[in-house]
Amino acid sequence: MLLLVGLGNPGAKYAGNRHNIGFMAIDALARAYGFGPWKKKFHGELAEGHIEGVRALLLKPQTFMNESGRSVGEAAGFHKLSPMQVIVFYDEIDLAPGRFRMKTGGGAAGHNGIRSIIASPVGEGFRRARLGVGHPGAAELVHGYVLSDFAKADADWVSKLLGACAQAAPLLVKGEDDKYQAEVMRLAPAEKAGGRGKVGEDR
Repeated sequence: MLLLVGLGNPGAKYAGNRHNIGFMAIDALARAYGFGPWKKKFHGELAEGHIEGVRALLLKPQTFMNESGRSVGEAAGFHKLSPMQVIVFYDEIDLAPGRFRMKTGGGAAGHNGIRSIIASPVGEGFRRARLGVGHPGAAELVHGYVLSDFAKADADWVSKLLGACAQAAPLLVKGEDDKYQAEVMRLAPAEKAGGRGKVGEDR
């Protein structure tokens, strides 16, 4: 069994935020593989299903970002999952918009949701699906940037990236993270620098 987690903030006011691209990725997986109805469990929204025969739980914590570990820790603990059975999709400001990278373990790099999961019983050894949203250019702008909606000009690459994450998921559930990363970027190649104007520009 795998626990696939998307990070975000609950509520309609946050639904389109860059910080919520993790929720968007989990929703794309649920649609692509016909996961069951969402249920309220583990301080989150949970759906069960299978991807290429592998049983998986999809989880969207409803605790707000900085307490995501409460939800993830409860779900992983209840099902006795190891950190390697937990995969977290989240926004990564240190990757250009549309870029995608898999990573296992490491620090939080300033991401409050990841920091909360590391502080939970899950620890730091979980697998991470990092969805690039770009950086606003200055540290003091980050908070407002990630809590703002994607620009209209971002809609195409966001849709393609989310679709690629879902389409390539059979590689992810087999534990082939490097191949999964490569396939996601093959299906949704990020534009070269300058192709979208300044990072974070709302055009």
